[in-house]
Amino acid sequence: MYSPNRREFLKYSAAAGTALATGGLSSGASAQEVLKVGAVYVSPVAEIGWTKQHSLGVQAIRDEFGTNVDTTVIDNIFKPQDAERVFRELAADGNQLIFGTSFSHGTPMQKVAPRFPKVAFEHCSGIKHLKNLGTFEAKYYEGTYVAGAAAGHMSKTAKIGFIGGFPIPDIVGPANALLLGAQSVNPDTTCSVIFLNSWFDPGKEKEAANTLISQGCDVICSMTDTATGVQVAGEKGAWAIGYASDMSQFAPEHHLTAFMLDWSSVYVSAAKAVAAGTWQTSERWQGLADGVVAMAPYNSAIPADVQQKLSQVEADIAAGKLHPYAGEIKDQEGKVRVAAGQNMPDGEIRGFNWFVNGMVGNLG
Repeated sequence: MYSPNRREFLKYSAAAGTALATGGLSSGASAQEVLKVGAVYVSPVAEIGWTKQHSLGVQAIRDEFGTNVDTTVIDNIFKPQDAERVFRELAADGNQLIFGTSFSHGTPMQKVAPRFPKVAFEHCSGIKHLKNLGTFEAKYYEGTYVAGAAAGHMSKTAKIGFIGGFPIPDIVGPANALLLGAQSVNPDTTCSVIFLNSWFDPGKEKEAANTLISQGCDVICSMTDTATGVQVAGEKGAWAIGYASDMSQFAPEHHLTAFMLDWSSVYVSAAKAVAAGTWQTSERWQGLADGVVAMAPYNSAIPADVQQKLSQVEADIAAGKLHPYAGEIKDQEGKVRVAAGQNMPDGEIRGFNWFVNGMVGNLG
C-alpha cells in the first residue's frame, strides 16, 4: 500500500480536522473490511537498524493480511509536538491500530490515546499503559551479554567501547550487560561509554567511535540507528558489534556479531487481535527465548570452541539457566547492588540508572 512521507501526510491529514472517535475499542473487522494500521518511526528507514526492523514488522502485517490491510507509515518523527500531531491525525483518519516506535513517543501517545478510545495503540519502549495503550519491548541486555562475552574472548586490550543514543534505562542496562558479559570471560575488562543524545547522528557517532578507539578500546558497540560505529571500527581495525540488524556487510572482517531484533510476531499478533476484536492492553518484554532478540552469525575469526561457548551462553539465557544480572554486582563506587546468589529484579532492570563496576563514564 502507498505510504506518504511526513510532509505529504501532514498536508493531506490537515483536512481531517480534530474529529474524535468515541466508544470502546473496535469490535473487529469482517472478512470484507480492510484493517487500517498506522506506524510512526523515530528516524528514516535505512537498509539496517532500529527503524528498519520496525518496518519489517509492518511488512509482516502486509504479508499476513494481503489486500485486507491498509498501512500508513510516517518516518523521522522524534519531537514530541510533531509526534502528538501525527498520532492524532492517524487516529482521526480511521486507523484502528497505531504503533509508536520510540521512548520519545510515550507522552504524545498517552495524550492522544484517551481521545480515541476505539483505537488500539502499541508503544515500543513504553512504560505507561492505558485501556487502549499497550507496550512492547525487547530484552536487549540478553543480546549484549552474549556479545560482551564474544568481546571478552577477542579483545586484546581488555577495553571495550559503547556508544548510546541517550542515557535511558533501555540503553544503560544493555551497556552494563555488555561489560558483564565481557567480564565473565576476563574480569579485568572495562567499558568506556559515550552518549550522543541523539538516535541518528552519523557525524557525532563517528567522532565518538574514533575517540573510544584512540583510548585503546578494540571492540566497539553502538546502540544507535546507524552502522557508523561498525564502519569506523572496521576502518580502524577494531572489532565491531552491531545492533538491531546484522551489520556485517559494513565491516565483514571485523563484525564480531550483532544482537538483532525481530518485531514481526508483535506486529502481526496485535493486528490479528484488533481485526478479531480481541485486542487488550498488555505489556510484552521478550528476548532470546521468544525470538525477538537473536544473535547474528559469529565472525569466522572467532575460534570454533569459543563460538560453541557463545552458543551455549545463548541457550542458557533462553532457558533461564543464566541470568545476565546475576549477583554479585557492584556499581562504579563499589557498592553491592545485587547480592551474590540473587538476580536483579525485572523492575530494577527496567529502571536501570547506574553503571556497574568497570564502566568508564557517567550518565550526565
